[in-house]
Amino acid sequence: MSAAQPFVVRPARTADVRGILAMLDPYVQRRILLGKDIVVLYEAVQQFLVAEDADGRLIGCGALHVIWDDLGEVRTLIVADEWLHHGVGRAIVEGLEENARALGLTRLFCLTFEVDFFTRRGFAPIGEQVVDPDVYSQLIRSPDEGVAEFLDLAHVKPNTLGNTRMLKRL
Repeated sequence: MSAAQPFVVRPARTADVRGILAMLDPYVQRRILLGKDIVVLYEAVQQFLVAEDADGRLIGCGALHVIWDDLGEVRTLIVADEWLHHGVGRAIVEGLEENARALGLTRLFCLTFEVDFFTRRGFAPIGEQVVDPDVYSQLIRSPDEGVAEFLDLAHVKPNTLGNTRMLKRL
């Protein structure tokens, strides 16, 4: 950590999962983010980056979920209120983009209310058709709620009303 950046972004560990859940719960209650059972967070811990302050307190998190051979999703991006506008979200997204490139992904998707934030990071609003019909027919088989959000399936619409679907080419 430096004076210019009084926090560090690192890969999440299993010991961080309860802290991630604690950050997530208020957003689930307000229907901003989809809820996740703790077991799902443990199963996905390797997808997460976390930000921690100088005292080791979690102040942010975000995950990269692979959807298809060239496509990933930035999900569960959260920054503690007192750390908003201090570069935490930007640092997490930059780390997730680096991970996406390392995996060979060329496109990143997000479903967000924070359109201005993601626009500043190179994302742009998109329409409905992001993948070709053959890929769609494979993705629709996924039990993952985030993939259902990506596909804009009817059963997730109550949780996603007002969100903007955005895409970035890496």
